Amino acid sequence: MKRTIGSCVGRRSILWARHASTSKNSSILLRPQLDINGIIGKQDQYQESIIRRKLPTATLDDLQFVIQNRRKQIELTEQINVLKSERSSLGDQMQKEKKPEIIARLGQIKAELKPLELEAKLLIEDIYTKAESLPNLLDESVPINPEVNDITNFIHCDSEQDAQSKLPKLKYDHKDIGEKLNLVEFETASRISGSSWYYLIGDGALLEQALIQYSLSKARKRGYKMIIPPSIVKSEIIHACGYRPQDQNNEKQVYELEGEGKSLTGTAEIPLGALHSSTIFDANTDLPIKYVGISRSYRAEAGSSGRDTKGLYRVHEFTKVELFHFTDSANAAKELEEIKDFQMEIISELGLKAKVMNMATSDLGAPAKKKYDIEAWMPGRGNWGELSSCSNCGEYQARRLGIRKYNKDQKIAHISTLNGTCMAIPRVIVAIIEQFYNPESESITIPEVLRPYMDDKTVITKN
Repeated sequence: MKRTIGSCVGRRSILWARHASTSKNSSILLRPQLDINGIIGKQDQYQESIIRRKLPTATLDDLQFVIQNRRKQIELTEQINVLKSERSSLGDQMQKEKKPEIIARLGQIKAELKPLELEAKLLIEDIYTKAESLPNLLDESVPINPEVNDITNFIHCDSEQDAQSKLPKLKYDHKDIGEKLNLVEFETASRISGSSWYYLIGDGALLEQALIQYSLSKARKRGYKMIIPPSIVKSEIIHACGYRPQDQNNEKQVYELEGEGKSLTGTAEIPLGALHSSTIFDANTDLPIKYVGISRSYRAEAGSSGRDTKGLYRVHEFTKVELFHFTDSANAAKELEEIKDFQMEIISELGLKAKVMNMATSDLGAPAKKKYDIEAWMPGRGNWGELSSCSNCGEYQARRLGIRKYNKDQKIAHISTLNGTCMAIPRVIVAIIEQFYNPESESITIPEVLRPYMDDKTVITKN
């Protein structure tokens, strides 16, 4: 059972980026339930998180603002409370005798309170806005070097050299192969929609559907409830989940609908996380609550700065199957390992040669305490390419989305959220094409687990 906070309680919008003050309630979300005293008490850890993530120095300034102004805010509150207490006492006296000096003092108190209350209100808003800009703390097991990932596992290979030696030497990449076999069409899509768009055709389209059905079947067997979420959400929901309209290079990341206050989602993580926004779960609610969501995803930054502009690797629109957990904070680290192991199982069953990495801090988004990525060797790129990731976001998103739970003694605590890729379709297609293409027969071997979803075919040939 859950309790959704109604309109009698204020709600608010959150913005991770430094674009505007968002400390007021809104009609969508509760004011973020940030632990200001906790931030001050762990200021050294927050400073370390900011520095190791290589965030702008302005974020360190925000931390210092919170630390330095919390005491001033408390002092203002104390002054206001003293004046209000005096006003109440004088009000009681006025019931007995209306002395001129009491009336005069009440007028003075009113004049003194007004600027103090305004100053306190603005200061509190500033403190919350600065606190919202701070990233999550880091898990102790995140690599110390902010630029170097720790490889934790290899799948179907022992090293990069081993992966290369076991795969065909290709003269072409997935784009050339896909066009040769009539699986994908880029030229027409570019004319119709622009660069970084595509058509999947014939067995190319069937391969996408096979990957969807296979991954959904696997997730359901693991206890995930299937969700088809909306692909357009209000912008403040995106901000509350930790996504920004622009990245650190000021490149556009999110497709915003002009004048609508809404955006296209870059991942189902966003509407899945918002499904229980402004909710207090009952004490008898069994956690984790696990969802698998399938959606179209939209990325405005695809192919920006000349990166991966060719083919399917980085595109504006794609199908993605996403995993999402709502769980007790004490269990979040363990469940991240479970998600990672599930992702490894999927990649292993597909037969792909890949590596698993504990990601360095420079690659962590603001919400993530820890993140794993799985990358497959892609011969056409001559490099590894990301297939999936999973993150433990701790209480970062729950505090901004207003998601809590009663514990056994009926005290309310925030829960933790985790997310992970179950299947990022285009990139898995890239890996399948490039790892399983046979140049001699000009065919692609279909992974055995996908064949029941592909009319029992064993190979893809020109169609």
